[in-house]
Amino acid sequence: MQVTPTLNEGLKRAFTVVVPSADLQARRDARLAEVAKTIKLPGFRPGKVPATLVKQRYGESVNAELLEEAVNDATAKLFEEQKIRPAMQPKVEVVSAIEDGKDLEFKVETEVLPEIEVPDLSGLKLTRLGAKVGEETVDKALNDVARRSRKFETIEEDRPAAQGDILCVDFVGKLDGTPFDGGTADDVNVEIGGEGFIPGFAEQMQGMKAGEERVINVTFPADYQAVELAGKAVTFDVKAKSLKKAVDPAIDDELAKTIGFENLEQIRKIITEQAEGEYQQLSRLRIKRDLLDALSEKTDFEAPSSMVDAEFNQIWARVEEDRKAGRLDEEDAGKDEETLNADYRRIAERRVKLGLLLAEIGRKQEIQVSREELLGAMQQEAQRYPGQEQMVFEFFSKNPQAVEGLRGPILENKVVDYLIELADVTDKEVTPEELAEIPPAEL
Repeated sequence: MQVTPTLNEGLKRAFTVVVPSADLQARRDARLAEVAKTIKLPGFRPGKVPATLVKQRYGESVNAELLEEAVNDATAKLFEEQKIRPAMQPKVEVVSAIEDGKDLEFKVETEVLPEIEVPDLSGLKLTRLGAKVGEETVDKALNDVARRSRKFETIEEDRPAAQGDILCVDFVGKLDGTPFDGGTADDVNVEIGGEGFIPGFAEQMQGMKAGEERVINVTFPADYQAVELAGKAVTFDVKAKSLKKAVDPAIDDELAKTIGFENLEQIRKIITEQAEGEYQQLSRLRIKRDLLDALSEKTDFEAPSSMVDAEFNQIWARVEEDRKAGRLDEEDAGKDEETLNADYRRIAERRVKLGLLLAEIGRKQEIQVSREELLGAMQQEAQRYPGQEQMVFEFFSKNPQAVEGLRGPILENKVVDYLIELADVTDKEVTPEELAEIPPAEL
């Protein structure tokens, strides 16, 4: 194999590779001989088909198969000899394909991973925020449980619906005068002044009496899940059927039993444990964010542009989706295209650099992802698709790159755990509200 370097700029490398025809001929003859043993042609016994006929019939397909194999083998050998760690899948261009008596020539371009010097982490100082689950948090959750178990009693008094009343209605939603899918329902309990499924829907029913009909006008939010209705002005023909009041059950052992628990204390315990779990997740998210901000200041190497481009494209696709759906936050919505693009490219570069640094730390500390951890991640992914679990596992078995996509986050979290253990960590108690305030990443 003959290798000629053609580019060496920054992290970019390019080579021209020539594989002698003699090296390929033996492999091609061996492959054709294997084919000859298995094919069946009229007039010939199995394994006795002439080599010239086998070559005539199957030469092109064998050449195509051998081309891919030879290019992959030669590229792997090239990277090993040149001690190249490619950042992304290399770009290959075949100049001269496999033909009788001709050498195979192809060009390969790639970006290499930068040399990463792990910074001194001995003086790393972090603050781990934590919050306790207060009685008011548990009480609020219990009130929500009671609210979901409420019953509705009919109000016999002949009066218009007021704030806090429940109006039982039938309605038909229309777009441009025509009923739309999902816009018709009967016997729906609507709380006057409560949260309607469209802003302005419940509010316009205030003052209606049983038996009264009314047409109300509302506009669907720009980010409404049904795209054909998002941002559209519609009408609803509403008929009030009865006036009711909501009666919340007492928060006691009887309530607990009606929803499948032994007693109220069991519900309080479960609510407390769930809240503690949420607080722990928020605490880890905060300390991980602080750790990454600290590491970001210590990254002093060039990020491969191909990796930054790939990360940016993923981020930008989500930004475009949010923009079309009207979900951009106020800060981003106020930026021009150039500024927004530059901000998210910096985010992409930060993510790539941090990912490479964490991977390098993991490599040097010999932090590994076990087979059991990967299987656990696959099972979690499969649980997202009830009834299709086997298809998910088959997908992973046929797509090693998808498995690597699961390995990355697991390795990152294990490296983060290692660094948190290494750091000087100060614990600080804050309120749940303060714990939930996730500041933006430093760029």
